[in-house]
Amino acid sequence: MRKLKPASRWSAEVEVQVQFYDLDPMEIVWHGNYAKYLEIARCALLDKIGYNYPQMKESGYMWPIIEMNLRYVAAATFCQRLLVRADIVEWENALRIDYLISDAETGKRINRATTTQVAVDIASREMCFVSPPVLFEKLGVQAP
Repeated sequence: MRKLKPASRWSAEVEVQVQFYDLDPMEIVWHGNYAKYLEIARCALLDKIGYNYPQMKESGYMWPIIEMNLRYVAAATFCQRLLVRADIVEWENALRIDYLISDAETGKRINRATTTQVAVDIASREMCFVSPPVLFEKLGVQAP
């Protein structure tokens, strides 16, 4: 079992239980459904810092995902309880979040993933090459 780094103020962990409708014909979680599990953890993390999608929109920015990488280590199965941990690891030019999905009972790693989001000004539809000050404020760090 991989030892996790200590939880930070920029991390969140949620538990999800694999549902029947998430399975493929081989009776394991279909690979595309892991993106849904990441979204659940990402929203919990964004809620924790007070900057989830409604607050992003209110601040004048949308934050589309521009890159997602997933590495499958083991298959998840029906009724399995999964822990999905999300950690903010980069924020200056993009919002990068690392994820670890593990079995809730054993801690065995199921999946590792990363998403990268960038700020886009809603009014102009232009991508920002530096994260806007509101993100630094929500993270409680000084802007560069």
